[in-house]
Amino acid sequence: MGAASFVGDPDAGHREPGADLLRQRVDLPAEVVAIAQRLEDAGFETWAVGGALRDLLLDEGGSDVDLATAAPPEVVQRLFRHTVPVGLAHGTVGVLDPDRRLHEVTTFRHDVATDGRHAIVQFGASLHDDLARRDFTINAIAYHPIRKEWADPFRGYADLRAGVVRAVGNPAERFREDYLRILRAIRFAARFDFEIEPVTWSAAVAAASGLSGLSAERVRDEWFKSLGSARSLPRLVRLWHEAGAARSWLPELHPDWPGADIAPAERDPVLLTAVAGSAPDVALRRLRASNAEIARAEAIVAGPAAPASQDPSPVRRWLARVGDAADDLLRVHRYLRGEDPPWAGVVSGIRARGEATTRAGLALTGSDLLELGLPAGPELGAMLDRLLGAVLDDPGLNTRERLLEMARSWR
Repeated sequence: MGAASFVGDPDAGHREPGADLLRQRVDLPAEVVAIAQRLEDAGFETWAVGGALRDLLLDEGGSDVDLATAAPPEVVQRLFRHTVPVGLAHGTVGVLDPDRRLHEVTTFRHDVATDGRHAIVQFGASLHDDLARRDFTINAIAYHPIRKEWADPFRGYADLRAGVVRAVGNPAERFREDYLRILRAIRFAARFDFEIEPVTWSAAVAAASGLSGLSAERVRDEWFKSLGSARSLPRLVRLWHEAGAARSWLPELHPDWPGADIAPAERDPVLLTAVAGSAPDVALRRLRASNAEIARAEAIVAGPAAPASQDPSPVRRWLARVGDAADDLLRVHRYLRGEDPPWAGVVSGIRARGEATTRAGLALTGSDLLELGLPAGPELGAMLDRLLGAVLDDPGLNTRERLLEMARSWR
């Protein structure tokens, strides 16, 4: 049994799992119920589906509630004044409520062809067909917002209670349809502290070679989501290795998590990637992270990770050298050791006193040096750097008069 908590016993009275629980405790957003009511009034069966139901049953709120309906996409667009074509090829229309919040409504569908990355779907399916195409039983639960009834044909609620991630139907087929599901199984297991059902796990490991055909963007998003949600980062990293996912996409990933187990609210995926393995800049480039994220990783690698000592002058010189990467390097130390580095307080003091660690912090500018007769170009830049070096050793020198005096004497 995983660490999930439930707020009632939905199996009482021989009803479908979840019926009593929902009537007593689950409260769907009024705007979602209103959208479902409009579709039902038009004659189209509509159910709440997806991860939001799973999270409600686990007493974990926060996910958006999606709707699945018998209405074709063009009918959904006709029934609601404000819509967004989120993914019409897959039957998904975004419906905007009066507060301009978007709610996804997707037509019942089933797969007619898959290639391990994408699916061609056909509409006109039943709710059962729609749930049967989903990845895991814990995500294949539906709730009727109007009749307040549960549909759980694959006994996903029982797996939630048991703390199990189990594929819907044949696991090998589910992974062949979309190899990203291997990474999703790992994410859910790490997020909820669930076990992956043995047959599902064996199929995932057997299918791991298919991960190499996924797009880098999808893998990156799954890695970042997993880093942000895992209850145990060491377990997440271990599962990536054991499943063969690290071999395909993150060969730099250490076999064992080398740092502290950081609270989710404090996690930064770029920094965690840096802690989790070597050459994070290489890894993030492979995952097609943003230029800004790759640049952060490059700065972390360039370092140095720490000043030469905890004395103010070496710390100022460290700040000058690492520039904008200073805060990231401080956090990397905290991620690794579980506590702030011993020079963190010195950094705070330097910043509180406004001591210069960059050219911009000097009490004079390049224009002042031009007025002294220095030529624009490398000589002026070298003088600014020399003045900054003096100020890094002695912040008391950082006045316009003292800096001009030194500049004159050094010409």
